[in-house]
Amino acid sequence: MELRYPLPPFTMETALQKVQLAEDAWNSKDPERVCLAYTINTEWRNRTDFINGREEVKEFLRRKWQKEIDYKLKKELWGFRENRMAVRFEYEWHNDAGQWFRSYGNELWQFDEQGYMAKRYASINDLAIEEKDRKLK
Repeated sequence: MELRYPLPPFTMETALQKVQLAEDAWNSKDPERVCLAYTINTEWRNRTDFINGREEVKEFLRRKWQKEIDYKLKKELWGFRENRMAVRFEYEWHNDAGQWFRSYGNELWQFDEQGYMAKRYASINDLAIEEKDRKLK
């Protein structure tokens, strides 16, 4: 596998770059693009879903963005050390009935030496909002 820059151990500059790259990829809503940031055998916990491997990630993301319409995400680095990061995020989306939501959460990330994310543990809560109260557009 080719290297996925920036590589650990992270500095403040490279950690911020890694978070921005993740935000940009997720906002593309392209499961093929997003899953390339993860190891073949990546381990995820996303809410109550336990996902193993890049192919399961790809399928999970396809289902996610079919349900979460007009998805828009913002990530923020909260901390890092060597090959690990803590990230805070929020995203907005609406369902097929037109109800808008803001989803808040935290992620813990662990990267391998080639710069691919090997582990992602996400805790997420949803808040129903009015369209007029959206912050992310």
